[in-house]
Amino acid sequence: MKQPAFTPIDPDFPDLFQREIEKGSVKVIYFDTEQYPDLKESNGAVTAIIDKGRSGQFMVFANGDQVRTDRIIAYNGKPGPAYDEYDAYALAPLTCKAGYDDEC
Repeated sequence: MKQPAFTPIDPDFPDLFQREIEKGSVKVIYFDTEQYPDLKESNGAVTAIIDKGRSGQFMVFANGDQVRTDRIIAYNGKPGPAYDEYDAYALAPLTCKAGYDDEC
């Protein structure tokens, strides 16, 4: 499945991310950009949040990982910008449609 285009995130998230960065270590769970909807995890010191224009904003880790901020499901155990998408995806089998487009 193709990764969606960058979606602007709630303006509060950069401030929330910055607070966690100041603690020295951030653990994020996010949608993989290569194998969507697979999940990945990165943790450690964050060196910056950079803006790559149309590609989006990225959280850059000291270990070299770059995580697109709109794909973050959780950071340090807190819901991130992509949490609602993850929740809907995870609960899809419980609906009467079970992932199909047909009416119930």
